[in-house]
Amino acid sequence: MHSDRSNRVVVGMSGGVDSSVAAALLKQQGYEPIGITMKVWPQDCLSRAEDKCCGPQAVADARAVAAKLNIPHYVVDEAAEFEKLVIDYFAEEYRAGRTPNPCVMCNEKLKFGSLLERARRLGAEFVATGHYARIVHSKDGISRLYRAVDSNKDQTYFLFSLRQQQLRYILLPIGELTKSQVRKIAGELGLKTYDKEESQEICFVPGQDYKEFLRKHSASHPKAFRPGRIRDIYGRDIGEHNGLENFTIGQRKGLPGGFPKPLYVVDMDPDTCTVIVGPEEALLSKECTIANTHWHPDLNDQESFTAWVKIRYQHSGCAATIVKLSQDHARIIFEEPQRAVTPGQALVAYTTDGMVLGGGWIQRTNTGNKPMTHIHPKANNLESIVE
Repeated sequence: MHSDRSNRVVVGMSGGVDSSVAAALLKQQGYEPIGITMKVWPQDCLSRAEDKCCGPQAVADARAVAAKLNIPHYVVDEAAEFEKLVIDYFAEEYRAGRTPNPCVMCNEKLKFGSLLERARRLGAEFVATGHYARIVHSKDGISRLYRAVDSNKDQTYFLFSLRQQQLRYILLPIGELTKSQVRKIAGELGLKTYDKEESQEICFVPGQDYKEFLRKHSASHPKAFRPGRIRDIYGRDIGEHNGLENFTIGQRKGLPGGFPKPLYVVDMDPDTCTVIVGPEEALLSKECTIANTHWHPDLNDQESFTAWVKIRYQHSGCAATIVKLSQDHARIIFEEPQRAVTPGQALVAYTTDGMVLGGGWIQRTNTGNKPMTHIHPKANNLESIVE
């Protein structure tokens, strides 16, 4: 087959069934796939081959699939960039009392950032992955990202921040398939990854104990795991804690007990290292602000619009009005109050037919309660506040 730049595609192969089938389908479609596995694990992961995405087994599986498909395969060392762009960000967000989403950052900066640059050096026009999502490359020159056919596996939430200069060079071969169809194809082709279990957790955290991971990674950081106070929404001191990293919005575990109603984390103040708690109704938010926003070109002339938004990956979504405040900030007004709107998480907006409109990162939100420094004038004890 004649080789040219428009036919050559770099496939990010993680050693899982999805990227394996993506490579196979591209070859069937007449492309020339080049498999690349990005080595991103920290050195202390090297001996733990059982981990899905954090050990040599992923490389071995990707290499075996590439050999079966008779395509070239390379391993590239991105450990330093991954440490700087993903792991350091992950730790810093927790120290700041936010709950990070490292998958979004990894996709934007590495999988469709540095990998796209490597594709150029290899003479490839496109980068492909095994993400469950669809991209429509229109005649008007605009690329539009849509939800996957398999709604249970859709990963567009993690891809919302991709820009046009990235989307137009991305191929997502399995976006039109269900997970069961992908496994069936892998089995029919004799790929060793056809029945491989998939990881649902953060790929770089050993044993999924993120607190222990953060302790080791941030051992020398002066602001890591600082002790502080736990206060109720009116400013009353009810206990102490040993680090904001141990908490996220909506959490009950690890809080003082013995009150008439269960307490939940409703906010955190990194300046004073304070965890703010309140009753469940204090978790409801009518609106929030997002920063570092990115909107689809279709919205360039719109200052406000309605959309279906997700405030976390597992969120079922809700209707909202989005008002642009500046080039990189927006106000989100929910049609119905939402529970546990969490700073640090991505808010992603969609059209009713599943096109991604863009989004941003949730900032500290106003729950509608009194400021935490305000002491209720009739409150003689905590019980009267939370009853």
